[in-house]
Amino acid sequence: MTLNLKKPHRLRMIFTMKLLSMFNHLNTIKSSLTLVAFISSLIPLSSFALAEDARPNILWISCEDISPNLGCYGDKHAITPNLDRLAKEGAKFQRAFTPAGVCAVVRSSVITGRYAPSIGSQHMRSQIIPPPSVKAFAEHLRAAGYFTTNRSKTDYQFAPTDSIWDRQGNGHADWRERTDPDQPFFSVVNITVCHESQIRHGEARHAEVIRKIGTENQRDPAAVGDTIPDYLPNTASVRKNWAWYHDNITLMDQMAGEILERLDSDGLADNTLVVFWSDHGMGMPRGKRWIYDSGTLIPMIMRWPGKIDSGSVREDLVTVLDLPPTMLAVAGLDVPNSMQGRVLIGEQKEAEPDYLFFHRDRMDEAFELQRGVRDRRWKYIRNYNPDIPYAQHIDYMDQMPAMQDWRRLAAADRLTGGQNNWFQHPKPIEELYDTEKDPWELNNLAGSAEHSERLQAMRSAAENLQDELGDTGMVAEAVLMDEMKPGGKIPATETPSMDLVGGNLSLTCPTEGSSIVYQIKRGDRWSRWNLFTSPLKLPNGGDQIRVKACRLGYRDSQTITEKLQ
Repeated sequence: MTLNLKKPHRLRMIFTMKLLSMFNHLNTIKSSLTLVAFISSLIPLSSFALAEDARPNILWISCEDISPNLGCYGDKHAITPNLDRLAKEGAKFQRAFTPAGVCAVVRSSVITGRYAPSIGSQHMRSQIIPPPSVKAFAEHLRAAGYFTTNRSKTDYQFAPTDSIWDRQGNGHADWRERTDPDQPFFSVVNITVCHESQIRHGEARHAEVIRKIGTENQRDPAAVGDTIPDYLPNTASVRKNWAWYHDNITLMDQMAGEILERLDSDGLADNTLVVFWSDHGMGMPRGKRWIYDSGTLIPMIMRWPGKIDSGSVREDLVTVLDLPPTMLAVAGLDVPNSMQGRVLIGEQKEAEPDYLFFHRDRMDEAFELQRGVRDRRWKYIRNYNPDIPYAQHIDYMDQMPAMQDWRRLAAADRLTGGQNNWFQHPKPIEELYDTEKDPWELNNLAGSAEHSERLQAMRSAAENLQDELGDTGMVAEAVLMDEMKPGGKIPATETPSMDLVGGNLSLTCPTEGSSIVYQIKRGDRWSRWNLFTSPLKLPNGGDQIRVKACRLGYRDSQTITEKLQ
């Protein structure tokens, strides 16, 4: 990554001239220029750059397991005033999708900017080694001077390294932990209260949710049955789960409002790009884990005062893989060629693609292989294993009462219409849906002669995208893992070396794709891990430095400690 050195020099002069204005008693140009040189010699260049840094802050508010069941998206049972207000103040994306229907797989794509099958992270609950060209996009922001924080979920299908985040973990890790209040930040706050597991946790847990949102905001299961997805039976358990799903979203909205208030009270809202998104669709049966719209269509809202029109609505195709390149472009950085999304906003905004790509692979203990594409209206799905039923048992998924009711009624042959689709066996090899007329994707048009040309076009689009991405899902998982980790062993990053040249310390590591982090000890305290980006000017005295190298998917190197002279 190449940083633009012109801006800091310009900012340095701006700041210097502001100081000069206070010395209006100086009578000559010569004395003013002398003062410029004197001030410049005292203040480090980085201080000027940070003092005048006009780059926007970036705040992500991410949540889990929800579809666009917010008031601003037209859900009549939603109570989401904070996110509704955010949409009025910014842009609401109507066709924002995740490429898969499950959290860790999607998060691996979001942090790297790559479709999971292109790096081997498509199987749920695996630990991969990404290619050496792949880095977490937050590390690019950190290297460029952003203060990066994550509260607190990672779940990337590989362990996070200390090179990604300045602050990572629970508590209040966010922009307030900066030591310099003028440093731009990228802060991620993950809200987990609407996760699938929270719907089924039981009466005691739900009573706590109601205590927080108030009984006046509690959804009545008897009143929400009119919006239950058409593929689910309208039973008491399904209605209860659906009501609790909405109650959890109300609590999530309340927590999002508290985060936005925190930003506003710090006077940062005007220069902060806020992005709200979900990691995939609803945590209900045939939502989460599936590449139907119920599992991949998500809410996404962006607010950036003065840059994004208030109350705007985006109808173009968007994927969460667009988030990393968009954030880098907004920060003024080059977007790596390895990233597979596009820039959504700002001066570098890119054109909408013809299709988005979708994939479903092993989900916990259940093997599956589906690929799909979507344009604004039509969805195509290819089932590579039609002999495997949709309704495979997955222990975690089957704990949902709504799922248990669905299976019970199927066994009793008491389902009607599209409620039976999920239990058909074998599966069709291909599926084609008109999502405008059939939003729940229940009427498969793949066998219709009327739609044969569209079927062929979308089949070709899916195959072309698989070729373009280098779809590793076509390789057996055991083979893929053995290629990454021969013999099942996770390789270690090589130990970095230190070189002292002219009072500057340079750090290098021979492992391709590695990053280097370091700590400085002053007195009896070590600093947090800092990302090494350029030679370090050594301080005087007996302080120590601790250094290690890391790479995504690898074990960290041996840590070396040296005394600074």
